[in-house]
Amino acid sequence: MLPPGSTIGILGGGQLGRMMAVAALQLGYRVVGFAPEGDNVAADACSGFITAEWDDAAALGQFAAACDVVTWEFENVPVSTVAALPEPLLACPVRALEVAQDRLREKAFAAELGGVPAPYRAVESAEDLAAAIAAVGTPGILKTARDGYDGKGQWRVRSVVEAGTAVFPGVTCIYEGFVTYETEFSVILVRGADGEVRFWDSTANLHEGGMLAQSILPAGALVEAQVPAARELAARVAEALGYVGVLTLEFFATREGPVFNEMAPRVHNSGHWTIEGAATSQFENHIRAICELPLGGTKTRFASIEMRNIVGEDALKAHMILAEPGEPHLHLYGKAEAREGRKMGHVTRVGHALK
Repeated sequence: MLPPGSTIGILGGGQLGRMMAVAALQLGYRVVGFAPEGDNVAADACSGFITAEWDDAAALGQFAAACDVVTWEFENVPVSTVAALPEPLLACPVRALEVAQDRLREKAFAAELGGVPAPYRAVESAEDLAAAIAAVGTPGILKTARDGYDGKGQWRVRSVVEAGTAVFPGVTCIYEGFVTYETEFSVILVRGADGEVRFWDSTANLHEGGMLAQSILPAGALVEAQVPAARELAARVAEALGYVGVLTLEFFATREGPVFNEMAPRVHNSGHWTIEGAATSQFENHIRAICELPLGGTKTRFASIEMRNIVGEDALKAHMILAEPGEPHLHLYGKAEAREGRKMGHVTRVGHALK
């Protein structure tokens, strides 16, 4: 176990790192962050924050010297950055990033473990794209194999006519067939260094413009029926990776069963409700796991829960939410610029408490 007063290093400076740092402070740890120049809101909750490029060897050395354990807050931290750190500092093997950063590798990895992804093809050229569209059909979606998130790096191909005009963006991509589904849902687990796994309840997730807008519990009968199979896959993924911490897998709930969409080796937007709504939040349990502390309970505390993201300029009037009914719990991330499509915070509403 990592004793109180030890220092946790977090790679990345966004809101997930900020909420992880708050959880770490509550458990008596110091936090040092590391990220390139930007709106690093995690710094507000850190004892120290190093602003440097991911390949700055001297800065990484300074960061490593200050830390007793290192984790990351998003999956696009360069693998080379993590691999440059002393291996004993890493709470989780770098392989988790290697798999999650490449959508082609991620799909194949999940399929090898028994998961069912949407039909897909690799795309390296305009000719590959035409062949993929012919094989998979339309509608479909073209995604960059790396670096996309929240709807970025994605292009819908709705028809054969659009297929004829689809333009290859010049980087390795994946073309996926559309899945007919009732809703999307997440399986979020925490795995300790000893292999113990605990799951939170799965929310139904509603998206707008490719970005998560709302997560709801209860998730509905179809999702609840598919959670056991989805959890089995998630547990196999965590074990195969030797994963430690919070891991998220996203699924489509279809009439034929859960279809694997993607994984995120980190705390997740669809788990923000756990701060107020679960016995232990995803952020606290992530810190517990990487510090080898006993894991906390994941039981849902309320009969109904809704988490909604606050995006763009809606944040400017977000404090008005506090006057609304439904016991709103407001979280603003301290970002300086309320740009369109930018996650600025979230609000969670809970129903009556469960006994």
